Amino acid sequence: MGLDETWISLLLMVGTMMLVGGCRKLTRRQMHSRRLHPRTFLLELFATFQICACTNELRLLANVQPKPHVALTLTYVFTVLHGLTLTGSTCNPCGTLQQILDGGISVKQGGLKIGAQFAGAVLARIYMHRIWSMGIIKVHSEALAEGCCNPIQTTETQAFCIELLFSTVFQLTILQFEAVKPRLRVHLIALLITMLVYGGGNLTGAIFNPALAFSLHASCFHDKFWDYSLVYWMAPSLGKCLYAFLPLKKHIVTTRDSGKEINVLYFHNLLVFHFKLNPKSYINAMLRLELDSSQNIQSYGSQRNHNLSFLHI
Repeated sequence: MGLDETWISLLLMVGTMMLVGGCRKLTRRQMHSRRLHPRTFLLELFATFQICACTNELRLLANVQPKPHVALTLTYVFTVLHGLTLTGSTCNPCGTLQQILDGGISVKQGGLKIGAQFAGAVLARIYMHRIWSMGIIKVHSEALAEGCCNPIQTTETQAFCIELLFSTVFQLTILQFEAVKPRLRVHLIALLITMLVYGGGNLTGAIFNPALAFSLHASCFHDKFWDYSLVYWMAPSLGKCLYAFLPLKKHIVTTRDSGKEINVLYFHNLLVFHFKLNPKSYINAMLRLELDSSQNIQSYGSQRNHNLSFLHI
């Protein structure tokens, strides 16, 4: 792909993001609080549409030289842009499933979101195919004639394990970013996704998003439905379920000595601390956690679901 074609492809993605941004802004303005369910459905649909449409186009830039530096850089940049523009949306059925299991949303609301996500994925595929059919650049015509691109470049068992592992690692790592400021958290998550794509992109695509996988590889689902649904639907969903049922609790502990918050993560008797304190304050915090936990620990609760929002891309 030439430089001119690359710029056209990038402008197409930016234009799509601007279109979705306008639709989401109009939805928030026109839909009142009394019409909560239609508003939630549309916001989730538009957000998933943006991610799926941009990723469909971004996939065509995988061979831009130098490889894989350009593709990974674009993955990082557009993940950051999605994070900054799609706050409040999940865009991933697995993320919605996790919220249901955690009790953050009802089953009815979760089902509505998942329906919106798959609807957005289908509309994004139709939208991109309409644009590709115009033949603006050569790679668009090639993409239309491509059919199933066989993204699974390993055995089905290994592909299943990769998607399961990446989904679980992604979710557990996200927990470490909850105490980080939102602006910085977006960059950390984009870096994490880029690393996972680099690690497993050549084997499965490292998607761990059922709606996105269906939008990217709908023709493959048509040819080998059970194989692809097992790898791209069941594996990431199982990863989220494993996380949901782990004996994991989260609290905020405030020490009297420093007045700073220490983010404590309990995971099979493992304590992970996020703080910038000197060793003496660290020891005091440990002793206070053990001796005075009933007085100092405040439940972190279901706030986790809101903090994650769009981050399950």
